[in-house]
Amino acid sequence: MFVKNAMIANAKCYTVQVNDSIEKVITLLEENGIDGVPVLDNSQYKGVATKYHIYKAFFESGKSREEFNSVVTAQDIATHQDTYLKGDEIFETTLYELNDFPLLSVVDEQGDFKGIVTRYDVFNQFQSAFGMHKKGIRIAFTSVETEGRISRLADIIQQFHESVISLVTFDETDKLVRRIVLKIEKRDNIERFLKKLEKSGFRILDIKEE
Repeated sequence: MFVKNAMIANAKCYTVQVNDSIEKVITLLEENGIDGVPVLDNSQYKGVATKYHIYKAFFESGKSREEFNSVVTAQDIATHQDTYLKGDEIFETTLYELNDFPLLSVVDEQGDFKGIVTRYDVFNQFQSAFGMHKKGIRIAFTSVETEGRISRLADIIQQFHESVISLVTFDETDKLVRRIVLKIEKRDNIERFLKKLEKSGFRILDIKEE
């Protein structure tokens, strides 16, 4: 999945302009329960204003709250001017940046702001990838890391006509073993399906109905 598929388009985003006062920025953030907003110069991306950087700048300024709120602008406290996405990245690449930051902007080659990807949206996509929004049976198992194992798993799934909700694989510490988490719809053939997996060399670690 690409970043653009998880992006909130600019028309639906809260934004501020470079010359907007900090008071206006804070009001926008608090009224909408958000942690940060893109800072624009008309449509050009100029960074992100966050609550954290506003409060940090205030405590370091030595100004009264009234003076700070009226004199300092969004541009003065904006960060991440050079940190943004183009939209064609795989959305997994956003995890590191969003670990400690609420949002990333999507900007085109001309520097125009196109939208945002938030921490919430990215983790929501991962929840979807794990099938956390649907009820079913989650099966965790391991497989020897050899050619054709995923293909063999697919054959078994097709043989039992299982309806797959999600399928995720992980590297184990042992490079010769791969861990697989499969979530399928609940049916009355689960015992036969599990026996077939084990007979085919897959080692069942955990089974849970969710």
